[in-house]
Amino acid sequence: MYYLQVSSSSSAAHGCFCQVTGSLDDCACDVETIDAFNNERLFPKLQKLLESDYFRFYKVNLNKPCPFWTDSGLCGQNNCAVIPCPPVSIFLTLAYLYEESPDSQYVDLLLNPERFTGYKGHEAWQIWNSIYEENCFKPYTVKRPLNPMASYSGQCVEKRAFFRLVSGLHSSINIHLSARYLLDDNWFQKKWGHNVSEFQQRFDAQLTNGEGPKRLRNLYFLYLIELRALAKVLPLLQRPSFQLYTGQSTQDRQHKRVLLELLQVAKSFPLHFDETSLFAGNKEEAANLKEDFRLTFRNISRIMDCVGCFKCRLWGKLQTQGLGTALKILFSERQIEALPKSSSARLTFQLSRQEIVSLLNAFGRISTSIRELENFRSLLSKVR
Repeated sequence: MYYLQVSSSSSAAHGCFCQVTGSLDDCACDVETIDAFNNERLFPKLQKLLESDYFRFYKVNLNKPCPFWTDSGLCGQNNCAVIPCPPVSIFLTLAYLYEESPDSQYVDLLLNPERFTGYKGHEAWQIWNSIYEENCFKPYTVKRPLNPMASYSGQCVEKRAFFRLVSGLHSSINIHLSARYLLDDNWFQKKWGHNVSEFQQRFDAQLTNGEGPKRLRNLYFLYLIELRALAKVLPLLQRPSFQLYTGQSTQDRQHKRVLLELLQVAKSFPLHFDETSLFAGNKEEAANLKEDFRLTFRNISRIMDCVGCFKCRLWGKLQTQGLGTALKILFSERQIEALPKSSSARLTFQLSRQEIVSLLNAFGRISTSIRELENFRSLLSKVR
């Protein structure tokens, strides 16, 4: 079921897509190439993988207090609640393999999909306002917190890239909320579907004063960064010692094979982002920038503890950790290249299970957003 209330202006209905074409800033790629690669080759494999036990369960602490302000009210909507895993789940055998966190819980991501929950207004605005105004490398020309895509040509490529990543993440989340919008809620069922008007309000060129297409271009930029990280991490995850352990040996081997096939597809992308353009200047300045990245990103992660909607908090924390893991991989290229061939040797670079799960699921969200853009394109073409 689709919600097809759209603007009466056909140019407004299609302005966002007619401008999101061609090459992207900071990389030698175009959105058409990304669309075809993602939707036809990568998206189906990725969705299959994310349904497996290893990737569908995510351990998270949703009870941390907000460290920045005290008036962060909790969402009272039923759709904001998170369904925890049953205590007898077979997957919880993993708890015996890792250090216990008494305040954390395993969450089945398939039972808690990212979608519109009704969490909006001042509380939601305050989260993104804090991210853009206080914790992101915001261009000095940006005045309005939710109009973040003003000119940033005066910034160095590293800070510009970081800013675009946060904007891309914001765009991806808004696409999910528009694509899985609560269309009807009555006593016997709930209907979720595409809300074209909601999508237009966030991304249409005319309705956003030209900002919508920029937001979508940043989504593609984020896709390229995380895709590059998947290609770069292949040498680590293809080692025989790495296992997708869930206690089901046959399925674990099958799922690792699917994972490696997916990473090989990611590696085959012909126009990868060249991360060597980042931190390529003075070594001391580069080291300081990396530390700024780390601290700024840590602060953004802590802001997610201020989100009043628990389901929004879940996906915000997961996607923030996933993006952080992608950056960790790109910043550790030398360590990954120097991995010892012997399976018994000490590794110079490692990822925790949490990082791997968040990396793949975060990319799954971005990949889904790219796929949803095609769906919105189709819906908008029908109301021209």
